[in-house]
Amino acid sequence: MTMILSVPTRLSGAFSGVLAGAAFLLLAACATSGVSPAARADDEAAILALLEAQDTAWNRGDIEGFMAGYLRSPDLRFASGGNITRGWDETLARYKARYGTGAEMGTLTTSDHEIEILSADAAIAHGKWQLDWQGKQPWGLYTLVLRKAGGEWQIVSDTTTAAD
Repeated sequence: MTMILSVPTRLSGAFSGVLAGAAFLLLAACATSGVSPAARADDEAAILALLEAQDTAWNRGDIEGFMAGYLRSPDLRFASGGNITRGWDETLARYKARYGTGAEMGTLTTSDHEIEILSADAAIAHGKWQLDWQGKQPWGLYTLVLRKAGGEWQIVSDTTTAAD
């Protein structure tokens, strides 16, 4: 059985504007993450604290401390320089091979943080990184995918680009 629904095609200008506005608000409400503003602010602060803790660990030459922000799993994905590294252990080995350990790692500064909470357990963070290292100052951008498990945010995917 086919049912035909007839809808008037001429609406007054004011009514059509209200209808369009209501439709927009309905779509916007459906698109929200369902995270309260207070929880969103707490999650953004927790992610920013994780990023700052990574900078601090890097700058004291503690590569394992820096890696504490990453999911310790073979599922971790790190992409940089046209290469993809999978796994926490493999990413740690990549960092050590590239930057060494201790003072030879240089000084890391991240900035321009943009944190987007997608849901109660998923977020994306964007930002800029700069490294004072071996007399050079390479810099670039990063995009991180984070998941929250056991109340803690962890990076599950890191795509880092260099500006040079």
